[in-house]
Amino acid sequence: MQVAIHRTAVIDQQAHVPESADIGPYAVIEGPVRFGERVKVYAHAYVCGWTEIGDDCEIHPHTVIGHVPQDFHFTGERSYCRIGSGTILREGVSVHCGSQPESETRIGANCFLMGNSHVAHNSILGNHVKMMNGALLAGHVEVGDHAILSGNLAVHQFARIGGYAMVSGVNRISSDVLPYMTVGNQGFCVGYNSIGLRRSGQFTKAEIDEVRRAYRTIYRTNDSFSKAMETLRGQVQERTGKEILAFYDARGKRSIIKGPDRKSTPLADSDAAG
Repeated sequence: MQVAIHRTAVIDQQAHVPESADIGPYAVIEGPVRFGERVKVYAHAYVCGWTEIGDDCEIHPHTVIGHVPQDFHFTGERSYCRIGSGTILREGVSVHCGSQPESETRIGANCFLMGNSHVAHNSILGNHVKMMNGALLAGHVEVGDHAILSGNLAVHQFARIGGYAMVSGVNRISSDVLPYMTVGNQGFCVGYNSIGLRRSGQFTKAEIDEVRRAYRTIYRTNDSFSKAMETLRGQVQERTGKEILAFYDARGKRSIIKGPDRKSTPLADSDAAG
């Protein structure tokens, strides 16, 4: 079986490209790139560096995968870009490698990155993440499984977005978004992702109810975040509530995103980490 490589494509001798790959016109595969099985690369895509692409991925026209990060501290030493199996990268997507030696940028399995979305250096995406057109992640951003990032969204460096969270478009996110929560157009938490949780089929009614109670405890009282979380600790019984607490406890450089009723309330006590 012959490798399906268009005669105008350029494939580096260092690259590992299985026979099941399909490489389109004018695509460039440069450096020690490693493809899994049945990877399809469309015309004019560019994949380079120490990049690993999982099985059954699709790389659409004018994508740039594994290129050097937009970081003045990058020294040119080896770092990685890793894309999980079944992930689709649509037109104009860019994903850069890590900016520190031997570090990585990682996108999980079965993710869907729509046109002109960007994943900067050292960002980590879980599985089944969806990024809509023009969504932008700065460096060191973390996104949990099944999160949905809507169009023209900009996420600040080191921010975290929890699993199954949904963030609306044309937003600026500079704080951590708790798992299962919904962020509205003004950048505040406005509810929990009830529809997404029900449609997923992965949660019991008790687990979804616990998310609803957690949202009310955190965002519908006048308590500080730290006090609300201590109240929550005495209430949680399901994995969903425990995951919200674990996410909060692991906070680092960013604060937790506020609700609309807290927009004038500073994070004065231990809520502003870093």
